[in-house]
Amino acid sequence: GGSRENRIKDAMLAMERYLWNKEEAIFKLFTPPFDKSEKNPGYIKGYIPGVRENGGQYTHAAIWAVLALAKLKEKDKALQLFNMLNPINHSRTPIEVAKYKVEPYVMTADVYAVEPNVGRGGWSWYTGAAGWMYQAAIEGILGLEIKGDKLFIEPCVPNNWKEFEIYYRYKNSPYNIKVHLKNLPQEEIILDGVKQKGFPVILVDDGLQHELEINL
Repeated sequence: GGSRENRIKDAMLAMERYLWNKEEAIFKLFTPPFDKSEKNPGYIKGYIPGVRENGGQYTHAAIWAVLALAKLKEKDKALQLFNMLNPINHSRTPIEVAKYKVEPYVMTADVYAVEPNVGRGGWSWYTGAAGWMYQAAIEGILGLEIKGDKLFIEPCVPNNWKEFEIYYRYKNSPYNIKVHLKNLPQEEIILDGVKQKGFPVILVDDGLQHELEINL
């Protein structure tokens, strides 16, 4: 980004203090919501305060916060927020199911932040949020980046993770990627038994299955 480091730090601290309600498992778009103000911010004031864009959780923006935390290498916080946004974690008990009220296996556009509906999901099957959630998992947390035929991996996972695997298909060629987290001073990359010089790994579309081992 183009901001100064101290301003980035202040912004993220304010985000966590004012927007991230860990007790209710809600990440608000902003606070306080528009209610009786004289100025008109547009259509969002048409929503009840605490619902959708008017001070509720707007899931697109909440996922962007996961990506921001990942870029800052806030490993534990990035995964914590990602897990909080995962709908299955809003439906672990009968009480949570009754509170959330929507499907636990798809993303919602929003989660209400106003009584008596705090924690209630809205506008489920929201494909935009689902797409961003996928990117947050694959690119933000696992750190997989593809640029043309070049592959990079720079994970942002908690320190207690020892390894993870990714199955990636490059056109007609599947790649089984195994990442071992060993805290090495220099990465070790082995593609189909042959040691590589480093990133990027050049992907080949030859219709064959490839084994990629990465030690970090």
